[in-house]
Amino acid sequence: MGKVFLVGAGPGDSELLTRKAARLLEQADVVLHDSLVSAEVLKLVSPTAEIVDVGKRAGLKRLSQDEINSLLVAYAGRNNVVVRLKGGDPMLFGRASEEMEALRRASVSFEVVPGVSAAFGAAASAGFSLTDRRVASQVLFTTFSRGASAKSLGWREVTSDTTLAIYMPGVDYAEVAARLVGAGLDPQIPCAVISHATRAEQQIRWTNIAALFDEEKLPAPAVLIVGKVATQAVQEIGGKSSAAQFGQSEILDIPLQSWIKN
Repeated sequence: MGKVFLVGAGPGDSELLTRKAARLLEQADVVLHDSLVSAEVLKLVSPTAEIVDVGKRAGLKRLSQDEINSLLVAYAGRNNVVVRLKGGDPMLFGRASEEMEALRRASVSFEVVPGVSAAFGAAASAGFSLTDRRVASQVLFTTFSRGASAKSLGWREVTSDTTLAIYMPGVDYAEVAARLVGAGLDPQIPCAVISHATRAEQQIRWTNIAALFDEEKLPAPAVLIVGKVATQAVQEIGGKSSAAQFGQSEILDIPLQSWIKN
């Protein structure tokens, strides 16, 4: 019986992989990866390894979670090193709990290799911190669910000093904005939408909750960060200027390596 490694692929830039993650990709007999894993990272997989795409995009599933769990157990029975490669960090919105439970039941040895989560990569690429002792003392990592499950979101407990990192905001930012306003957030609170964070095709849109109603979507994967820190205006973070300056959004196509904050 081999061993399964749940590996974080990070937000996309292969240089953000941990050394252990890179080594395991070189040693892997089999790699089962999500759709959010970048082509740049997949290039590091051993040419002799079997690569299996088990991802889901736009609601279309290649395999169910139960089928993925069964594959992990089956591949571990025939191979020494099985890598379950997940975008970002496997322990945050990565269904790692379900896979670890299945491996435990089958008595398959496993190990988790953390990765840089999308929100951290997005904030770093955009050049702001998710926390700031002046205006943001806590961070809420969440996803945006539509339909009946939306009632479970705890946004009404969000305060003015909370930064929201919203994974998978979907194609309708207006619906997200309406939910934020309904939760009592000031429409003038800044927002940043970061698409393909850390990758060559990265885009950043600076806006606020009010302007989100009319925003056009950016390509997935994207992260929406909401809070007083989500701005390039230093005076805005300090609370000395009006957020009305964000009434019209600005979209930037920025190669990560050439971006320099003024």
